[in-house]
Amino acid sequence: MDAILLIDFGSTYTKLTAVDMEHEEILATAKSLTTVENDIMIGFYKAYDQLMKKCKEKDIVFKEKLACSSAAGGLKMIAIGLVPDLTAEAAKRAALGAGSRVLDVYSYELSTGEIKKIIQQKPDIILLAGGTDGGNKDCIIHNAKMIAKYIKEIPIVVAGNKKANDEIEEIFQKKGIDYAITENVMPRLNVINVEPARKVIRDIFMKRIVKAKGMKNAEEFINGILMPTPAAVLKAAHVLADGTEEEEGMGDLIVVDVGGATTDVHSIGKGKPTQAGVMEVGLQEPYVKRTVEGDLGMRVSAESLGEVVGKKRFKKYAPNSPYDLHERCRYLAQNVNEIPKTQEEVEFDEAMSMAAVDIALQRHVGVLEEIYTPMGKVYSLRGKDLTNAKCIIGTGGVIVHSKKPTKILQAGLYDLERPNYLKPKNPELLVDKAYILSAMGILAMKYPSTAVRILKKYLISAEECEYIKGEFLYGASK
Repeated sequence: MDAILLIDFGSTYTKLTAVDMEHEEILATAKSLTTVENDIMIGFYKAYDQLMKKCKEKDIVFKEKLACSSAAGGLKMIAIGLVPDLTAEAAKRAALGAGSRVLDVYSYELSTGEIKKIIQQKPDIILLAGGTDGGNKDCIIHNAKMIAKYIKEIPIVVAGNKKANDEIEEIFQKKGIDYAITENVMPRLNVINVEPARKVIRDIFMKRIVKAKGMKNAEEFINGILMPTPAAVLKAAHVLADGTEEEEGMGDLIVVDVGGATTDVHSIGKGKPTQAGVMEVGLQEPYVKRTVEGDLGMRVSAESLGEVVGKKRFKKYAPNSPYDLHERCRYLAQNVNEIPKTQEEVEFDEAMSMAAVDIALQRHVGVLEEIYTPMGKVYSLRGKDLTNAKCIIGTGGVIVHSKKPTKILQAGLYDLERPNYLKPKNPELLVDKAYILSAMGILAMKYPSTAVRILKKYLISAEECEYIKGEFLYGASK
């Protein structure tokens, strides 16, 4: 059998997906707790044994074994730029798009105190940007000197004013700094160019970071760690939206992933104004965009989620809940493995997930603003207009296991009470019930058309999820 094994070494679970390439079907999936502290392959083999028991074909030999990883904290980065809303923001977007967790963003000239804080944060990579091409280069050169003086073991990706590159290279070479220079993330004012930096970041992740996170034993078994897990999800969304020469895509879409620590939103689309006469302002939006909301997690970040949601919004989603919002959130933050058992506990979790989806989408989409000029009232758009997005795909435990995923995802739709936030108006609502988004992102790196067809087959409507009883049967709904 022509089969491929796809592996996601997650922060909590190691998840395996076996794919029949000839028939473009999922043979089985399995998961086990990730064991990165000892030997990551211990957890892998537990999941592998489960997987092989589920496979009907007992003589499977996997021709390829491909993986992504967010184990040991995943890819952690610091972004540095010149102006907070410009090059620093562009650097942050490049880091997020590469699948990293951005620990912090710094602007202007770094102080000694900030350098000490960066060292304490222990990032895997530092992205150093600053200045448009031909513009200010004093700031990025100052920051390069500060990094070279105090930071020795962290790889540096330089993606700033190209006029400063020669001097930065000389500074880093003298001090033996591990660095890579790529194109400016903001070559011209308000114009972003993040893909070259993303590629360099992914290359460093594959070649260096993975080895430093106890993954050496895994490398002997698999064909390679291709990317961080969030980048795999983003890749799956991208190829599903755009399609390939062989397979038509689904058009502009959004993926919302509600997790224990964060709620991530990925959008694929230009996000241009859908209304006539609207001016675009601010930093250019990336076609492939990822935002990470660290205060909107269901467990690790439950207390901050409760603070952001507030009692008024909570009552909107759970009018009859017997729980005190902040007491329950405090309990969940202290018991991160808590699984809801009673109907009241389930309803609380679902209400909080609706609030998380609502707020995360509100932060991700563009905002329409009224501007009064001598010529009268005009409108400006800051961010992406996603009102015409074709579909929203929900993933993450609370959505996948919910009996009412439609209700959760609908919380992220366009709201007449807040019409200036340009959320989707009438998208198809889908659920990654089989947890295959990251797996298909890995597959898409080598077999994009196959990945698109499998995604179309196994992503199911949110409404249909509500009729599935017990374990999800692959392909049963299509």
